[in-house]
Amino acid sequence: MRKIPIYAHPAAGWPALVASTRKLMDYKAFLRGSMSVLMSNQPNGGFDCPGCAWPDHKTHKTLDVCETGFKVIASETMSTKADAAFFAKHTVTALQSWTGYELEHSGRLSEPMAYDAAQDRYVPISWDAAFERIASQLNQLDSPDEALFYTSGRVTNEPAFLYQLFVRLYGTNNMPDCSNMCHEPTSVMLGRQLGVGKATVMLEDFERARLIIMFGQNPATNHPRMLEMLAHAHKQGCKILSVNPMREQGLSAFRNPQKPTHMAAGQSDDLVDDMIQIQIGGDAALLTGIAKWLLENDKINTDFIAEHTSGFEALQQWLIEQSWADIERGSGIDQAQIIEVARLVADSPATICTWGMGITQHVQGDDNVAMITNLLLLMGMIGIEGAGASPVRGHSNVQGDRTMGVHERPDKKLLDSLERVFKQPMPREDGFDVVAGAKALIAGKLKAFVSMGGNYAVAAPDMSAIQQALTTTELNVFVATKLNGTMLHPGANNIILPCISRTEKIITSKGEQFVTTEDSMCQIARSKGNLKPISDTLKSEVQIVADMATHVLGGKFDIPWQKMGEDFDIIRDYVAQAIDGFENFNYRVRAADRGFHLYHPARHRVWNTDSKKAQFEVPKYPITFVAEQMQSKTSALNKGANSIIDSQNRKQQVWQLTSVRSHDQFNTMIFGYKDRYRQTDRRDVLFMHPDEISRLGWSKGDKVQITRETSSGEKRVLGPLVLTEMDIAANAVATYYPECNDLFDLDTQAPDSHIPAYKSATVVLEKMAMIQQTSKDKTAEDMSLAVPA
Repeated sequence: MRKIPIYAHPAAGWPALVASTRKLMDYKAFLRGSMSVLMSNQPNGGFDCPGCAWPDHKTHKTLDVCETGFKVIASETMSTKADAAFFAKHTVTALQSWTGYELEHSGRLSEPMAYDAAQDRYVPISWDAAFERIASQLNQLDSPDEALFYTSGRVTNEPAFLYQLFVRLYGTNNMPDCSNMCHEPTSVMLGRQLGVGKATVMLEDFERARLIIMFGQNPATNHPRMLEMLAHAHKQGCKILSVNPMREQGLSAFRNPQKPTHMAAGQSDDLVDDMIQIQIGGDAALLTGIAKWLLENDKINTDFIAEHTSGFEALQQWLIEQSWADIERGSGIDQAQIIEVARLVADSPATICTWGMGITQHVQGDDNVAMITNLLLLMGMIGIEGAGASPVRGHSNVQGDRTMGVHERPDKKLLDSLERVFKQPMPREDGFDVVAGAKALIAGKLKAFVSMGGNYAVAAPDMSAIQQALTTTELNVFVATKLNGTMLHPGANNIILPCISRTEKIITSKGEQFVTTEDSMCQIARSKGNLKPISDTLKSEVQIVADMATHVLGGKFDIPWQKMGEDFDIIRDYVAQAIDGFENFNYRVRAADRGFHLYHPARHRVWNTDSKKAQFEVPKYPITFVAEQMQSKTSALNKGANSIIDSQNRKQQVWQLTSVRSHDQFNTMIFGYKDRYRQTDRRDVLFMHPDEISRLGWSKGDKVQITRETSSGEKRVLGPLVLTEMDIAANAVATYYPECNDLFDLDTQAPDSHIPAYKSATVVLEKMAMIQQTSKDKTAEDMSLAVPA
């Protein structure tokens, strides 16, 4: 393919520092934000950055925060308030038209608010009145299962544990969380294959690895602190490969802001040795080709397989049956290049496979994770130094929330433990995950929605339908620091409960409190904000949950909610009794600067699976699944009277679409419009390779419309989008999340994890000028038919 203009500078460096400083100014948070930045990820009194879940290195740094962390901190420390005066100026109907960027910059929520339908505004409400209203509405439901309790990965361990306890004592397991939309295939498949749904590596393993294969990741934007570890590994002689349909420019080189030689002399570190540019959804096919070659050439670890695994024979037979023609068709990569990668795997004594949501958010997301794990098991790369599985979580404590029991499908062991500690029965029926919960909301089966952080409706597929469904409920409650689009579609009772942020101090009658988090690699550490809360009326998330439980449950249970709300050590003592690995929690989390690492059985080759061995899994979908989807759609369209794939008119084309986040956002938080590495300053764009643009006879800057047909036959449209050049695979296009979320439906999901397929959708593209011309031609035709003979 033709080379295209790319971002020519290394990742990070001066542009990152300039952008970070500007963001502090943009949020009017220069003083508060600068004070917080210096305490981010610091031991002994610092707070865990509310950005990504990349681990802290044991080596102390005076400044230990990345560009994304700067932006998240700026967002939390802004001095502007979304208070009663703000809401008095703006009706909810008017706010519905605000962009994500405008809502993000509206200010910190600073006092409890309730929606007044007569005024179409949020108005102040006292804390007691808010909790009384919440209790009244929840206790009027016919069943606790008519309520949905959502959790964001921003929530720290102590409030998460209290929250799941409250919800279960209320009587339901309806506890979806953001894991359902990001790494659920990781949790499900690693749990099934290795016994624990978490990373088997520690940060130090990256220093010892000889081969690192990155799947579906863009760390320069989503977890920039990873770049330093990749650069260090590369200098140690580790080979690094990136598998991605889109060539992410932030992976070419890294200029470390911590190194004077980099900042003053313009030096930088290389990162990725090779880019494997698969087609969208081609990961399982690529991994199949690698595994097939290793098997056929006797390069697998037979001793490890015999001693530690189960299910090898079934996988072996399946690999033998896969043809190289299908592998090439499914991956978009030729056999020779796949074999080159397989040789690197065969020669590596220590291999880490690391992945992000580019692997998980597919219909075949479960298969993708299974095939990564299969590859590691074939080579015996679990339970040795410098090797293993390294999923990288997107939110700072999404993994910790699950560890604390926030799970709609809790295992029996957790429920038994909670019953033992609290002497109360726990609900045993599985609850709703994000997808099932959204469907239940839309169907009118849910009467109450409670959200601990997050932006549920905007983050999920079928965004507009969920927002509309929220207007039909009896109660919606939002515990949050900032205003977002989910809050702007009120039901009968909509209540906003503003909370203290990660950067702010929590001071109770028992003194200053700290909370804890769990990173992507199972490290538990303290987190304590350093700023005075932006408003004296704020409560901590722990206090909010304790007050909610007190009002809703009354005196039904002998649980010291209020004492826990004042003294977080009491919560940690309960955690120590109820959650495996947290024995002597209060002592251990204080004993070391960086806390402690949770025991991971698979690191020690102990397999807590049904077979008591590591489990190979055969994929459920054919490796040509995506190619067949596109071929089927193309064939169906070509059967029409007007050929869709028309080399003369080029009216429409079938493509595979993926959603991406810009460099100026974090999850659904839109910090700005500048995507530095992709060199665009707008969000209404469609990325396509320039060779493909030329093949269509289109031009950069043309306006394009996307149409997708759901499994039920419903047509969904997005556009106009501005055609923008990007080094992306053939037959692939990309656009920004969450603006594209209405294209995705709740029925298109992975079978076991139920994750929505944000990263792979078969779509039809049309150039807007041609749509308009077709419309004119149709109008003229109709008029001619209407003329009397």
